[in-house]
Amino acid sequence: QVQLVESGGGLVQAGGSLRLSCTVSGRTFSLYGVGWFRQAPGKEREFVAAIMWNSDSTDYADSMKGRFTISRDNAKNTVYLQMNSLKPGDKAAYYCAAQNVRTVTPDDWKGYDYWGQGTQVTVSS
Repeated sequence: QVQLVESGGGLVQAGGSLRLSCTVSGRTFSLYGVGWFRQAPGKEREFVAAIMWNSDSTDYADSMKGRFTISRDNAKNTVYLQMNSLKPGDKAAYYCAAQNVRTVTPDDWKGYDYWGQGTQVTVSS
């Protein structure tokens, strides 16, 4: 089993920055990758970014490229999502998820085996 705990969400003004953290525990040696997704009220879950657990390979949603950066600190078993130039449209609950194997593309939430409880990001205009 793998457990994920997100932190770092909060209220920020448009144009500001936040760094989300996802701390992973349990059978981390079996992981393939970790992704960030977000979901706003009334909207579908949306892929943000993903990173492989044992390499620096990353993937981003096109709309996030240049503003968001995913990174990983294996010594701390933590994956980060640095979010810059935040917009009101970025307001959502942000979730990290982990996958044991990659059977689908990293932007497909159905390919992830474990999920955190989410952290709320609110961007004021």
